[in-house]
Amino acid sequence: MTNQPPATPPTPAPELFTWEFATDPYPAYAWLREHAPVHRTKLPSGVEAWLVTRYVDAKQALADPRLSKNPAHHDEPAHAKGKTGIPGERKAELMTHLLNIDPPDHTRLRRLVAKAFTPRRVAEFAPRVQELTDDLIDRFAANGSADLIHEFAFPLPIYAICDLLGVPREDQDDFRDWAGMMIRHGGGPRGGVARSVKKMRGYLAELIHRKREALSDVPEPGEDLISGLIRASDEGEHLTENEAAAMAFILLFAGFETTVNLIGNGVYALLTHPEQRARLQASLGVEDSSLLETGIEELLRYDGPVELATWRFATRPLTIGGQDIGAGDPVLVVLAAADRDPERFADPDTLDLGRRDNQHLGYGHGIHYCLGAPLARLEGRSALATLLTRLPDLQLGADPAELRWRGGLIMRGLRTLPVEFTPVRGTGHVAPEGS
Repeated sequence: MTNQPPATPPTPAPELFTWEFATDPYPAYAWLREHAPVHRTKLPSGVEAWLVTRYVDAKQALADPRLSKNPAHHDEPAHAKGKTGIPGERKAELMTHLLNIDPPDHTRLRRLVAKAFTPRRVAEFAPRVQELTDDLIDRFAANGSADLIHEFAFPLPIYAICDLLGVPREDQDDFRDWAGMMIRHGGGPRGGVARSVKKMRGYLAELIHRKREALSDVPEPGEDLISGLIRASDEGEHLTENEAAAMAFILLFAGFETTVNLIGNGVYALLTHPEQRARLQASLGVEDSSLLETGIEELLRYDGPVELATWRFATRPLTIGGQDIGAGDPVLVVLAAADRDPERFADPDTLDLGRRDNQHLGYGHGIHYCLGAPLARLEGRSALATLLTRLPDLQLGADPAELRWRGGLIMRGLRTLPVEFTPVRGTGHVAPEGS
């Protein structure tokens, strides 16, 4: 692997962050990797930041302790104006979460919630994920058509993460409404995201209070995550109520949209690559899960749910990929560009569900590697396998050119995904109560 200086560009730099770019950003990222691998640009918010696009530089930057997650290191008050981070999180006192802090606080908080995402805990949650998956498909299977984003990919991770957190079933539709506003990324009413964040903060504060009042002296088997966070704070781990609320909030926020996009982008990629979809269906047909396992990793690499890693800020001058970066400068690692780097991946623009040595950066790298990745992978496997098995002739219900991708800087996902299939009646699955 080499890190050659960029070649003299034969064409002008491509325009970034337009609707055309959102539809297919990969040609622009290929240009940047070759000609300006660490590129300073003005974002739609007006904030200037460095984009890191090569795999070797991206991996270095994601693990570099000189790049802080704390927006206090930014040399402009952009965060206070809602131009970086999640709109409304500062006013709602939700700043002390894993995406905004560094060690040692990050180490302490991550340790407290890591128990909820161990392989064993995720495996124990698998039957509930399958139950939710079947229930959601039951709701549209007899119709012969559906919007897989709104009817399937969106509600599945919302209900799953609510169950994990311990949000009562009767309150989960409120969470679905708030989350729906949060992923519209400017497509809704002005200030809608901040209002949803505020409502969610108020609800979480009340729920934490109720759970603290009802907490037993001894942890119960399968105890929900919010109760676990409260118990940890009561046992000397110094988790404040604001920290508990912020942690629950970011697990919901970061834990559902990534999975919405994993499912949506993944299904779209399979439907537009029929030979790969046929490979996977044949494998599932003989109850061989090996191609599903590697296939999820390839879908994460090929068109993953997180386009750019969340904000980082240089705490002091440093050099990335031969480019000097000043103290206070924002740095955004472009995961989507790094994961198509031909210096790291053979035929990177080809979807190959059986790809080996697939050390993609889809869920990050280093101490900020996505905590919920095991749960997201479980939901992705369940969603794809069940859809392709129960609706074997699933196909796009619209011309790919008509589909629109959501605006926004960090995530990559479709607004809608219309599909058609032969109606399936009498599924026999029983909808879980309250879901």
